[in-house]
Amino acid sequence: MPSSLAPSPRGWSLWWKPLVFLLVAIIGLYYVKWSPYYLKSFIAADQHSIGASILNDQQTAPLAAALAYAQVYFLAIWKAAVLGVILGSLVQVLIPRDWLLRLFGKAGFGSTLRGGLFALPGMMCSCCAAPVVAGLRKQNVSVGAALAFWIANPVLNPATLVFMGFVLGWEFSALRLVAGVVLVFGVALFAQRISRPDVLPEPAVEAANAAIAPEQGNLFGRWMKTLWQLFWTTIPIYVLAVLLLGAARVWVFPHVDGGMGDGLMWLIPLAIVGTLFVIPTAAEIPIVQTLMTLGLGTAPAVALLMTLPSISLPSLLMLRKSFDTRVLVWVALLTMLVGVASGLVALLVL
Repeated sequence: MPSSLAPSPRGWSLWWKPLVFLLVAIIGLYYVKWSPYYLKSFIAADQHSIGASILNDQQTAPLAAALAYAQVYFLAIWKAAVLGVILGSLVQVLIPRDWLLRLFGKAGFGSTLRGGLFALPGMMCSCCAAPVVAGLRKQNVSVGAALAFWIANPVLNPATLVFMGFVLGWEFSALRLVAGVVLVFGVALFAQRISRPDVLPEPAVEAANAAIAPEQGNLFGRWMKTLWQLFWTTIPIYVLAVLLLGAARVWVFPHVDGGMGDGLMWLIPLAIVGTLFVIPTAAEIPIVQTLMTLGLGTAPAVALLMTLPSISLPSLLMLRKSFDTRVLVWVALLTMLVGVASGLVALLVL
């Protein structure tokens, strides 16, 4: 075969590395998410429940509450957390940067829409998706695309919408879907607009890619280095924040009685609490189901349904090095606002 027709080493790497990433993602998501959620959907349809509330242990001592919640929480999410760190590191060493920039690099609606759509198969909570987002941002993916991917993972999770329909009613799922689309793309596009420019124009990107030197070192060594850096910058602060919020739940989730009703005095505080608190995927459903049976009104319940899964203080801290502080603050504030607005809409339509 003439040498001019032989594939170059660079050509082979452009294909086998992304295929390895895709294989790891499919196997990991099937084991951690797709298969368990498929089975849980039958439980939701049959029993109109997906389990007890994760906050139902009625702890009163902060230290005991912190340790008890951390144990229950990490047992629920550790597999997804490990997968998130693995995928967040592999996206930096297996996916060519120019591919990512072409898909998600522009600061516009197209990149943001693709970021949200690519999140749908992941179905991760905000903390488990955060390492992947951190890896994408290391590759200079745009703020809007990265945020859309991050928030869409929990908010537009197809499995959660199905569980919610069977447990709380399909009207709740419909409202969550519509408000979720507004939250994901509205917040992402607004944050992109206020962020500092961090993406080069397309001609400059192509010129920069052409000038990139060949990667140094073996693939496994580079992956181990990337994996350790990602782990060290996200996981310790994650564990600490979960412990602190586990202790704080003694005060932020007091016992509910019939006097809570639908008043704004509960709608706004619960939207704030829901934005900052951390839960596993779909745990907002049994939490809200339990609180509503104890007297929580529809408006604050919907505010929790929107804000609890969207983001959390631990996930915000995990991404402190990936986004400007101003961007993360606005993401939190807008999430609270969407939660409050969704609760008000729920008063009219549910």
